[in-house]
Amino acid sequence: MKDDIQKVDSLEKLQELYTATFGKNGTMTAKLKTMATLSNEERAVLNNENTELRQLFKQKQTELENAALNAKLATEAVDVTLDVEPENKGTLHPLTWALKEIAAILESFGYTLWTGPEVEDDWHNFTALNTPEYHPARDMQDSFFFENGNVMRTQTSSIQIRAMEKLGAPIKMFGIGSTYRKEMDATHSPMFHQIEGLYVDKNVTMSDLIGTLRALLSKFFEKEIEIRIRPSYFPFTEPSVEFDMKWEGGKWLEMGGAGMVHPNVLRNCKIDPEKYQGFAFGFGWDRLAMLKYGLTDLRPFYDGDVRWLKNNGF
Repeated sequence: MKDDIQKVDSLEKLQELYTATFGKNGTMTAKLKTMATLSNEERAVLNNENTELRQLFKQKQTELENAALNAKLATEAVDVTLDVEPENKGTLHPLTWALKEIAAILESFGYTLWTGPEVEDDWHNFTALNTPEYHPARDMQDSFFFENGNVMRTQTSSIQIRAMEKLGAPIKMFGIGSTYRKEMDATHSPMFHQIEGLYVDKNVTMSDLIGTLRALLSKFFEKEIEIRIRPSYFPFTEPSVEFDMKWEGGKWLEMGGAGMVHPNVLRNCKIDPEKYQGFAFGFGWDRLAMLKYGLTDLRPFYDGDVRWLKNNGF
């Protein structure tokens, strides 16, 4: 048998011989079935024979496999001068790029990142933010409510409440996350992203707010940005403003809302409004990403079409 194994010159023939030896009706299989009738010395001899044959088969298989590989390598060549086939590498989503850049800017200003739950209770999403029960933001047409009274977070301002409840004042933080409202068109989505900043300390002014907004937008768009503010109303700030950015062609674009934190909001978070003042601002980073990347429609960001991402350079 040993000579038979050494004479085999192909893996196919080796497999046939292995089956004839160790298969269901193989010669060694038949011998092993008589093990119970043999003496101890005979059993030892048979075990050694079985082990030796299996090792010989394994060695011969390795030898034949190496020979086949060497033969293949001898007939094949790799042209190292050929261009490498393009590799389809993944990359971060454009919204993620925009978020990382904005977050880095705010952190360089001394703000600390906070996050919070997307399913909020009434206190953090409305009441603590000085939003009375009759306010339109509570309307079922605008918000996604649950039967227990909880709501899909309509704004990341709820993160500010949680931060002030935990740390008090002074505080300098920004919150990021998904928000949910019942609207859908080219520039609005029922789920969109917000960044909101909060700075509460002694002697914080509206001028500090305007300077922060101008510096943030200028750094993000890598050029000097002119902004303007317009009077507005938000239940959680007083005075409240909306801020616009002057864009290409001299067109003013609405960017977000801001204002000085309402005294009632500070009181709700156990902060003395006679001692501390602060400002807050918020905007959707989806909109900033659209402008920076020269896009006109928000919806393709969420379609998951890799072809669209590649065609737009992402």
